[in-house]
Amino acid sequence: MLWSSRGAVAMRPATSIGGTVKAQAVTLGAPLGISWAALGANTLLGGALNNYGIVPRTEVGLRGILFAPFLHGSVAHLVANSISLLVLGWLVLAVAGRRRFYWVSAAAALGAGVFAWTLGAPGSVHIGASGVIFGYLGYLMISGWFARRVMPVLVSLGVTALWGGMVLGALPGQVGISWQAHLGGFLGGVWAARRLHAPAR
Repeated sequence: MLWSSRGAVAMRPATSIGGTVKAQAVTLGAPLGISWAALGANTLLGGALNNYGIVPRTEVGLRGILFAPFLHGSVAHLVANSISLLVLGWLVLAVAGRRRFYWVSAAAALGAGVFAWTLGAPGSVHIGASGVIFGYLGYLMISGWFARRVMPVLVSLGVTALWGGMVLGALPGQVGISWQAHLGGFLGGVWAARRLHAPAR
């Protein structure tokens, strides 16, 4: 609080860089911590938690829309997703802020889950955070177009140049890859970019 000749004036403290980094670390670290804990529990249980993945067009499989992003089939699977989640997730946080980050994450998870549940092969089980990662990719590639500001545009161009080839993972034909979740997550991220950045009419 600062004092002047006119009395007390409340001042809002500036956000420190350290505080921002800590908040971002918590935001990204929490889901990763849950995923690693789930992998450890799943290993001890012999893969029993995979039953909580998305099973297409079954009533019980709907719960996987919530749980599947935290479940992974192996350490290698989770390591690969952790790296992508940290890099692209941090970019979303840096460009959009924490509140929009949550919206993008939710839209990506929902899009990935709905597409996997609707279009997945009968009897298959879809798990992993890659649908959410593709949502971050879609958001980062498109948000600059809707935001029409210098920094989001530069980020969109950079992400497209460096990771644009990932979009091929949303196409059918790759054995063992849930292209349905990738496609749904990507479109969820694009939808979030449009909703969050499109100018009001």
